[in-house]
Amino acid sequence: MDFAMSAKAQDYHERLTDFMTEFVFPAEESYHRYRLEAGPDDHTVPPVVEELKVLARERGLWNLFLPSVSGLSNLEYAPLAELTGWSMEIAPEVTNCAAPDTGNMETLHLFATEQQRKDWLEPLLAGDIRSAFAMTEPAVASSDARNIETTIERDRAGNGDYVINGRKWWITGAADPRCRILIVMGRTNPDAASHRQQSMILVPVETPGVTISRSLPVFGWQDQHGHCEITFDNVRVPSSNLLDEEGSGFAIAQARLGPGRIHHCMRALGAAERALALMIDRVQTRVAFGRPLAEQGVVRESIAKSRNEIDQARLLCEKAAWTIDQHGNKEAHVLVSQIKAVAPQVACNVIDRAIQVHGGAGVSDDFPLARLYSWHRAMRLFDGPDEVHMRTIARAELGREKSAFATAVNRQSDPAASRQSGPAPDRRSNPAVTA
Repeated sequence: MDFAMSAKAQDYHERLTDFMTEFVFPAEESYHRYRLEAGPDDHTVPPVVEELKVLARERGLWNLFLPSVSGLSNLEYAPLAELTGWSMEIAPEVTNCAAPDTGNMETLHLFATEQQRKDWLEPLLAGDIRSAFAMTEPAVASSDARNIETTIERDRAGNGDYVINGRKWWITGAADPRCRILIVMGRTNPDAASHRQQSMILVPVETPGVTISRSLPVFGWQDQHGHCEITFDNVRVPSSNLLDEEGSGFAIAQARLGPGRIHHCMRALGAAERALALMIDRVQTRVAFGRPLAEQGVVRESIAKSRNEIDQARLLCEKAAWTIDQHGNKEAHVLVSQIKAVAPQVACNVIDRAIQVHGGAGVSDDFPLARLYSWHRAMRLFDGPDEVHMRTIARAELGREKSAFATAVNRQSDPAASRQSGPAPDRRSNPAVTA
């Protein structure tokens, strides 16, 4: 395995770094001032975002996440996603690499018809509209997609339209006025095998019967794009809005989530790097008990732990990205679960330590740490909670074929097996053993 950046990736990395330092970081003050003045219930995009989108496109820093457009592999894109994680509220969107649009564009690229691509993928790739992915439901444990209760029923007595009924929540992006399309997951055939009951369908936001009832805050923070609760009351869409075929919803979800989870995890490591940079700056300038915090042993341990955790998690993310590139999503699914269980926890750990050394300032709005922590603590739930991914990892480990070494040492440790293997060799009469 070789995780070194290619010449192409290095070029993008340098240009994106310059763009971040020259334009994105200076724009953060304007972004947050606009959001503060607009209030939590206003989900319109701050004007500076649209301005930066123009600049990013001019510099070729656009749709970097999609290999068919950018020509970048998952491994090549991973460090670029990490850079955007340093400014998670601005950088991913202004480069048109923000979730959930990235996953939705990937889904449309893989499974949409030509007409569906024309209607929805092209404007998403152009950054003209935004989208949302409606899977999670309040009434069931949606980490198991087979539990989804929203129904997508064919009106066979009428014109063949699909009729959708159900309730979704934590639908990121749906409050943004630019959101035009929802990819909705629901049950089309409750009698089919468990992994063939679900389908995905395209639902324009303005369709009658679609009601966005509220945007849920995360630890008191209202996201600009919103995390919404949506009801579908006899929502009728044409059969041509179905993605792929009936019963393929679970497979589409798995294809969608593989690379997307890598993107999320690498952005989380970018946020962790920012928190560590803030921590280091703080401890070098803050004096307590007669000396800088940087000279306190417990603080140095926090810095060292943070560096170790970030670098370890990054290598695991790169391995997952490399495996997807070389062998596909299926081969990488356990690695993807590993990074999803590891990276958000690492981000939370590092951000928490940074908050601690900042004291009261760390939990205020004077620094970005409180916002960073709230998002990455929530990340331990979305795209599958930690426990589900740990279950996947454990099942894979328990089902793994034992290596020759494992078989040998287990046999040595088993008294019953040792007795069955016969008496120990007589080393005094066996030169080969004594040698």
